[in-house]
Amino acid sequence: MPELSFVLPHWLYWSGLLLFPLITLLLYRRSRQHPTASTLSLPLAYVLLVVGGFLGIHRLYLKSRWALAFVLVFISVLMVNVEVRDMRNNLSQANNAVAIAEHKIKRAEKRVAKKRRNAEQKLEQARQSLVDAQAEQVVARGNQEHWEKISSGVGGLLLLLILADFLMLPQLVRRVGEAEQPAAEAGFHCPVVEAERDDKQEPFLFNRWVSQINGTVGEFVAYWSLLAVLVYYYEVIARYVFNSPTNWAHESMFLMFGMQYLIAGGFVLREGAHVRVDVVYTHLSNRGRAIVDLFTSIFFFIFMLTLMVTGWTFFMDAYKVGEVSFTEWGIQYWPIKFALPLGAALLLLQGIALLLKDIAVVINPALAELESEVRPEG
Repeated sequence: MPELSFVLPHWLYWSGLLLFPLITLLLYRRSRQHPTASTLSLPLAYVLLVVGGFLGIHRLYLKSRWALAFVLVFISVLMVNVEVRDMRNNLSQANNAVAIAEHKIKRAEKRVAKKRRNAEQKLEQARQSLVDAQAEQVVARGNQEHWEKISSGVGGLLLLLILADFLMLPQLVRRVGEAEQPAAEAGFHCPVVEAERDDKQEPFLFNRWVSQINGTVGEFVAYWSLLAVLVYYYEVIARYVFNSPTNWAHESMFLMFGMQYLIAGGFVLREGAHVRVDVVYTHLSNRGRAIVDLFTSIFFFIFMLTLMVTGWTFFMDAYKVGEVSFTEWGIQYWPIKFALPLGAALLLLQGIALLLKDIAVVINPALAELESEVRPEG
């Protein structure tokens, strides 16, 4: 198989983080507004064919047993590539042995010219070493060409299967879709959050506004996980099929997940999904919980303000000096550090929204019953 030399451009990385979730989110919401009779999607099947055709992922999507054929051919490609890699190493060693033998011949010829002792004997030994090394080189080159032909044949078979399915996919999707019944769509948000958007249950306009912002942001960055699947899939294929490991896949993804962790903080707080020590808290009344939350919110706001200020300082310093990573990929760091103040601001807004609820419950105990239905359990 040929080697890959693709390095993810910086502009493609940043535009992908912005455009991919946006397009995916719009397509998802459009599918909810205009549901189809079929449970299968032809565009999705083609996406799976392009990114996962090597393993027959599109066939698994169609619940077809032909996926096993793709898996077997793919395993054959991996096994053949192991042999190809070994033959390349053997040829490299043979070429090195020839180069060393040629160097010894030159040194021996100089010794003969200077009429050194035993120079003729060493020259003859060097020439014999060259003959042996060249013989090994011929064998190694022949073995490499043999296994490269097998690799090309197996790779061609896999490509042929993918091209055949590329043409047959519309018919396959239609046939399987007619035999299945559409499933009910559960939606992205949990029932507590959907109920919170009701004007009767959430009287504060500010809270509804903040809830919608963090809900959209949380849904947006959630789609980054799909990008990780695509990138790591490419890394596996490049490394084990084409013998071309990347120098950017792992770095790009752990930086992306770091930004996701920060930016999704407001959404997680809205869902009540942060870790909380609630041994005593769960035994309190709703009004008692609100009083405890008012007290602990002091530490929350101190931490959030500190994070936002220091995060903004880190971001500005990185932006002014044009800071990049120390790896070969050299990605810009200022957008990554911007996630610090951005995530802190989203968390701060959600904290203010929860603070308003707690104040309302403490002032008006009649809202405690409503609060028990709306507030996520910690």
